Amino acid sequence: MRCAIVGSGLAALATYATLRHGGLRPEEIVVLGTHEDPTEVWRTRAASIRQTRMRSESEGHLAAASFPGLAVREALRRGSPAPLLRTAVNRYHPSVREFLAHAESVRRHTGWDRSFRPARVERVRAVDGGFTVDGEGPFPHVLLATGHPGLARPDDYPGAVHAYEPHEYASKVAVVGAGMAAATEWLNALDAGAEVVSIRRREPLRRPLNVPRRFFSKRGLARFHASTPELRAATLRELSNASYPPGATWDEPLRRAEAEGRFRVESSPNGTASWNGVQVIAATGFRRGFRNDPLLADLVDAHELTTHDRWIVLDPDSTVPVLTDAARTLSVAGVAAQWAFPAADTIAGAKYAARAFKRRVCRTH
Repeated sequence: MRCAIVGSGLAALATYATLRHGGLRPEEIVVLGTHEDPTEVWRTRAASIRQTRMRSESEGHLAAASFPGLAVREALRRGSPAPLLRTAVNRYHPSVREFLAHAESVRRHTGWDRSFRPARVERVRAVDGGFTVDGEGPFPHVLLATGHPGLARPDDYPGAVHAYEPHEYASKVAVVGAGMAAATEWLNALDAGAEVVSIRRREPLRRPLNVPRRFFSKRGLARFHASTPELRAATLRELSNASYPPGATWDEPLRRAEAEGRFRVESSPNGTASWNGVQVIAATGFRRGFRNDPLLADLVDAHELTTHDRWIVLDPDSTVPVLTDAARTLSVAGVAAQWAFPAADTIAGAKYAARAFKRRVCRTH
């Protein structure tokens, strides 16, 4: 077996498609994860917040090659140039349905099911010849794509339903948080006829992508990689602040609801104290940092890896420096790879790590 992918979500599928495009056969790759359907976790979360459009743009697709993107595919299917015109000015956002159909196509055409093996991996160790994964191996090349380390649940609201869990809406709803999920939930609850209170400590940032566009460019990444560890960590903390896109699609429904007395903002739950039967929705995202991921925490401790704050220190190509050399590779993809790519938890970030991993695997192929 040539390489192993630990994890079975979207980052794992992007990596698998990239390796297959690089010439590896399904029998040379093993995918070890808990979900045979690589979209299952993401799809459940998107459905829970009733998400209909992707925040990513045309480049946010899972195919190994950049072209054609989803805008091209939709334009051909519809016989309309509109998607191409929107993507030319970074205004194309594919539908969730379009993205999921694309993901299923990638899964089917790459042979994902031939390489997938159900497993909940607990331990990765460096050994002669590569790495063992729960004692199996060695694999010369391993990529860890373990995803977000669980939902963040605020201690002040023990009975709250998380936004990313399936739920309906009561007549009175308090939404804790101020990011994309929170903004979506404000509109969902208002559309369901509820009175809504947004509970947030600070005003959210308004930006089209969850990470500014400059961090997707070679020049922006070069500056990020050249910064000191302290500055890099500060940048990542700032980028983790809540944000959602600008525009009337978000603002107009809130203005109308505010004028009707159905929407208001509070900095604490005190404003809802007089409400009876209020439903609290925690739109608080995910737990953060490698310490909240048992597999990564164990790897750091066992091999005394260099860390800074809540991040594992990685080389710019998303590899773990002390465990990667000319003959073996340990790479990290997804949110845990932010030290290498600030937008690592996006599809573009997954492909950034996947392409670097492919270069190393195929160089020794």
